Amino acid sequence: MHEKLYNSPRPKKTKKHRTLFLSDIHLGTPGCKADLLYDFLRNNDAETIYLVGDIIDGWRIKRSWYWNESHNAVVQELLRKARKGTNVIYVPGNHDEALRDYTGLNFGGIDMVGEALHETADGRTFLIIHGDQFDSVVRYATWLAHLGDRAYTVALALNTWLHDVRRLFGLPYWSLSAYLKHKVKNAVEYISRFETAVARAARERGVDGVICGHIHFAEIREIDGVLYCNDGDWVESCTAMSEDESGQLSIIRWHHFSWEMQPELIEPEARSAPPVLDAA
Repeated sequence: MHEKLYNSPRPKKTKKHRTLFLSDIHLGTPGCKADLLYDFLRNNDAETIYLVGDIIDGWRIKRSWYWNESHNAVVQELLRKARKGTNVIYVPGNHDEALRDYTGLNFGGIDMVGEALHETADGRTFLIIHGDQFDSVVRYATWLAHLGDRAYTVALALNTWLHDVRRLFGLPYWSLSAYLKHKVKNAVEYISRFETAVARAARERGVDGVICGHIHFAEIREIDGVLYCNDGDWVESCTAMSEDESGQLSIIRWHHFSWEMQPELIEPEARSAPPVLDAA
């Protein structure tokens, strides 16, 4: 795998997107699926890439240093895209909140902003935020958020072990922690409350929709007349959000390496008319 990913020529053909949205990469943690993300970045290009928070996990790095070749490769690939003309916009989250002090600046071709407004090809306006502003635990009980982060780290360690075992048998990535989280009623209720609060804020801002991260759950659905979009993460779900040249938004799930994929696995999940769902 290492030879194919890091020592092979760049792909001759890449998938072209108008815009890509990535969040919750958590570089600096063992749970980050940096190898899969690096493969995704090599095989997908866009005019604009939004980094929607928690790209680098400052919380974890403060506790103990973790950084390997794949993490560095992801950073270098993003910087390379910026040098080649991609408009890269970074909206910090709570795990990389220290970068919020540098909004308005440009680092290596990457623009740091507190939030952004994005206009799609079909003329709709979307608010781009990380989403931690709507998490009461993060806002009002930081100590509890850090405690939960440590427990989450243990769960992700189990994920990594399980992923390694599955790869020995040629099976794709699958997240135990994500499966359990979405089977627990309290977690499902939390996600629903979060989505509703984010959509309400977007409606109050007078935009057509919102694109966020934070809760590690990729979703596109309409809530009270606002299109709520979450681009997922690269710890549990390995997902990104794509906008094509017509303005359609889709979720891309990158659970295999590119050389393992059948053509139908590379295509995004089309969401031209998202259904109204109740997460309860």
